[in-house]
Amino acid sequence: MKTCLVVDDSRVIRKVARRVLEDIGFEIAEAADGMEALAWCRAAMPDAVLLDWNMPVMNGIEFLRQLRAEPGGMTPKVVFCTVENSPDHIRTALDAGADEYIMKPFDGDIIEAKFAEAGLL
Repeated sequence: MKTCLVVDDSRVIRKVARRVLEDIGFEIAEAADGMEALAWCRAAMPDAVLLDWNMPVMNGIEFLRQLRAEPGGMTPKVVFCTVENSPDHIRTALDAGADEYIMKPFDGDIIEAKFAEAGLL
C-alpha cells in the first residue's frame, strides 16, 4: 500500500484529507508542521506528501526544500494544498520541488485527480 504524509497545522484539514486519501488506497501519516514532517520522512520516506504552506515552526516551502536535500528526498511526490494561490506562490512551490498544486478548499475529486496526474494512482 502506498503511503502519504499529510502535513497541515489544521486538525480538520488533516482529518478530511485522511478520509479522502484512505478512500483512494493510501496509508496515512500526519504531521502538524514541517519540522514534524521532516522527522517522519527521515524515519520512513512516504510515497507522497500532501503539504500546506502556512504552518508554525517550519512552513511548507522550508520543509520541501529540506526534504528534497534529504537522502531519498527526491522520491516522494509532493502536492501542495494551500490557500496561497498567486502565480508567484505557485512558481515558488514548483521551483522548490512540488509536483502538483491544489487550492483550498478542496474535495475528494480534486485530490484524486491531482494524485493521478502526479502518477500516484
